Amino acid sequence: MATLDWVVLGGYFVVMVLIGIWSHSRVSDVSDYFTAGGKMPWWLSGISHHMSGYSAVMFTGYAGIAYTYGITSYVTWSFPIAVGVAVGARLFAPRLNRIRSKLRVASPLEFLAVRYNVPTQQALAWSGGLLKIVDVGAKWAAISTLLTVFTGLSLNQGILITGAVTAVYCTVGGLWADALTDFGQFVIQLLAGVVMFVAVLGKIGGFSGLWTVWDKLPSGHTHPTAGPYTLTFLLAFLFIKTFEYNGGMWNQAQRYMAAPSARDAARSAKLSALLWTVWPLVLFFPMWVAPLLVHAKKPDASDSYALLTQDLLPHGLLGLVVVGFFSHTMAMCSSDANAIASVFTRDILPVLSRRVREWNSATGLLAARITTVAFLALSMAVATQVNSPALKDIITVVIKWVAGLMGPIAIPLMLGMLPVFRRSGPTAALSSWAAGLFVFWLTNYGLSGQSTQVQIAAPVATSMVLYILIGYLRPEETDDRNALLARINDDDAAAAAAPAPAPEDPSAVPAP
Repeated sequence: MATLDWVVLGGYFVVMVLIGIWSHSRVSDVSDYFTAGGKMPWWLSGISHHMSGYSAVMFTGYAGIAYTYGITSYVTWSFPIAVGVAVGARLFAPRLNRIRSKLRVASPLEFLAVRYNVPTQQALAWSGGLLKIVDVGAKWAAISTLLTVFTGLSLNQGILITGAVTAVYCTVGGLWADALTDFGQFVIQLLAGVVMFVAVLGKIGGFSGLWTVWDKLPSGHTHPTAGPYTLTFLLAFLFIKTFEYNGGMWNQAQRYMAAPSARDAARSAKLSALLWTVWPLVLFFPMWVAPLLVHAKKPDASDSYALLTQDLLPHGLLGLVVVGFFSHTMAMCSSDANAIASVFTRDILPVLSRRVREWNSATGLLAARITTVAFLALSMAVATQVNSPALKDIITVVIKWVAGLMGPIAIPLMLGMLPVFRRSGPTAALSSWAAGLFVFWLTNYGLSGQSTQVQIAAPVATSMVLYILIGYLRPEETDDRNALLARINDDDAAAAAAPAPAPEDPSAVPAP
């Protein structure tokens, strides 16, 4: 990178921090900090939902998949997410919004204390929080790997720089800062993606290369499924991502909760689904044709996109594309930090200490900011170990760990909102969670030789089957739970005015 590239990158960091500082004036309590007070426009919620859904892993791990296998990177990754989010626009987005507007909560897991009980809420909160530390750590490592390629900085230096900048703006401004920086990052990424797309077209013969280049690519590059990314993998991924990207991992749930109404939440989900359908095609095309233009040095080809940008772009534009890498990672990591802080301060701390339940608004807001910084610090520490024997590599963490463990954590929350599963209570929720975690360990570490499809699909399938089966064999349907489900499944104003059912331990869930 030359001086001009550094100026572009530095200017980006400054703008992100300034947005965070400006957003500070819009945050007066924990509701503003975690759900934007339910005042976020649907289009901003939708763009933020999209941007918080992927990171620089796309430009490292998935770039390697695109370089090696071709269009399967789109068919088995972004397209299933688009379908899953479109499904969620009807099933989950409106209900998550009603959880905020009718139950007056600031964390998606506050709902679980009422829907099931406090032990269920705590099991999912702790396990989900620990998983997110590892997940975000992998994303810090991904962006730092790219920074190392372009600048020569060490992995740890890259982690420190990106983490510190993100900590400033998301801690100061909360979800408003996350969403507004997501929008700014979307604009930057749009410019960077188009620049890269045009540069590649120039190398393959112009616009006609869009349809003439395919015969020149390696054999199998046009197969929709290839290598380990089979049809079974595609179906498993679609199943998992439908839960994850509609709130199962909490940060996307916040975007739906932040919209003014259930209708607006559904509109934001539809916008995000549209972006997931179209925009990755622009980003992936340079990666698909990369074998004709560069020779990847790493065995997994995770450096192919970085090498492509170095070869094709002049200084200044190179800096813009590097900023595009940062935009995705910082968007996802800041949204995760905000989500985890909401769960820790609203769901975990009040159970650990009675004094927390007596905090005033200012103290609660301070605790939220401290928790955000602590989460980012822990995830950055994990990032320094992402290539260790325990975690192996970036793509393993993101695909195997997150996809495999997300299901057991998400099933009780997501299915628990649907009336058809009203018979499933605390026993079904905890049993499905515990069994799913055990199956993840069994397929990944207890039994050798299991395929990737089995490793990621078996835990979520186990959790879902048990959740439904135990609900029928040992139903725990109650009048209070039915009343709760009626509230979040009905837009009727009368339902909104009715009092919320009390959780098992009313003191365990603080009033917002």
